Amino acid sequence: MHQRTIEELQQDHDFVTINPHAEKRTRYVLALTIITMLVEIIAGTLFGSMALLADGWHMATHAVAFLITLFAYSYASKNKTNAAFAFGTGKVSVLGGFASAIALGVVALMMLIESVERLVNPHQIEFSAAILVAIIGLIVNLISALILKDNHAHSHSHASHHHHHHDHNLKAAYMHVLADALTSILAIIALIGAMLLNWMWLDALMGIVGAVIISVWAVGLIKETSPILLDGSIEQGYSQAIQDRIENDADNHIVDFHIWHVSAEHFAAIISIATSEPKPTQHYKSLLNEFDRLSHITIEVNQYHQKSDDH
Repeated sequence: MHQRTIEELQQDHDFVTINPHAEKRTRYVLALTIITMLVEIIAGTLFGSMALLADGWHMATHAVAFLITLFAYSYASKNKTNAAFAFGTGKVSVLGGFASAIALGVVALMMLIESVERLVNPHQIEFSAAILVAIIGLIVNLISALILKDNHAHSHSHASHHHHHHDHNLKAAYMHVLADALTSILAIIALIGAMLLNWMWLDALMGIVGAVIISVWAVGLIKETSPILLDGSIEQGYSQAIQDRIENDADNHIVDFHIWHVSAEHFAAIISIATSEPKPTQHYKSLLNEFDRLSHITIEVNQYHQKSDDH
């Protein structure tokens, strides 16, 4: 009986979002990306097409992003019970998403620099080869997007009551695919326009538009992931509701209060309570049963004596 009681008092530190469908499908997308990349680089070298070569190396940056995604899934899963991580590896997939967002930003910057350079110094374009490359790229990216789409519903975590989770790792991989698809669509529009109307500047302009849109996506993902990585707290309303729930019970006063992310969905809390009539910590934890976003709660109870007015 004593052993069972100790086990009941122990708290779970596994906040890893398990998403086997996403991991498996990301492998398919990585394989598809690498095959396309190699075909484009080899064909570009053999046929002397700069458009093919450029897109081939561009695909390489996305392959690196998918490798980051897969590494994050693998590392988080293998080390979820590693005592070296105080609150488990729930943030690893968020870190993967953040790293991929940085990579997305680098891709956008490279696109912007190349587009501005082409705007200033227009290059001769091999329209047939370039349009073919853009169409191939678009087909590959649409297939990849379909493979990665709607995997969020399959993710689950051992310590959560929620059914839907923010898999920033998967979202980043999906954004890389969408960024590439957007680039291909803009390229097709620009190349056809330049070929029919002789507007050579249209290709460079579409490159700048694409770079700006991708930058906005990258910044959005960085804004989502960075507060989690920096132990960001929960929303003010939720936090206040927790404090009110405790302080409205007897004469409890919260003297120290911290809530922070331990993964994208899970939060840990340390709450220090001062009361004139202390009760077992389980009593205070039971007050918070309705707050299911709190996955790890530490309660400290301190007794204080009310000052007497008698002299």
